[in-house]
Amino acid sequence: MSLSRMNLKTARACAIKETASQLWNFRYRIVAEKAWKRLHAWIARCRLQPVKKVGIMVRHCFWGIINAIVAGVSNAMAEAKNARIQRIKNMACGYRNRKRFKMAILFHLGGLNLMSKTLKYFGI
Repeated sequence: MSLSRMNLKTARACAIKETASQLWNFRYRIVAEKAWKRLHAWIARCRLQPVKKVGIMVRHCFWGIINAIVAGVSNAMAEAKNARIQRIKNMACGYRNRKRFKMAILFHLGGLNLMSKTLKYFGI
């Protein structure tokens, strides 16, 4: 017997999650609005409290979601930069003060080309 026929709560939650993940591929505002509103109606009827909490959050951020879909923007670059900063922080196991932490971030992520002057000095 397949999971979808067993009518499990986890199967319903998984189906809602998979449907939501496919809704990020739209590019036209009207189509995206209709699809997200259909998803929100499904979430409202699902009788799963954790999923309903997510539905409330989606309703609260609805226009931001639609604008992000249409504009095709994300915060991926900021998250990648933050992950690199966290890696620098973990490599050092802490810093004495904020100034040293800031210097380490600027050293690793500043984009300076340190090799060119050193190689010119040695005539390479």
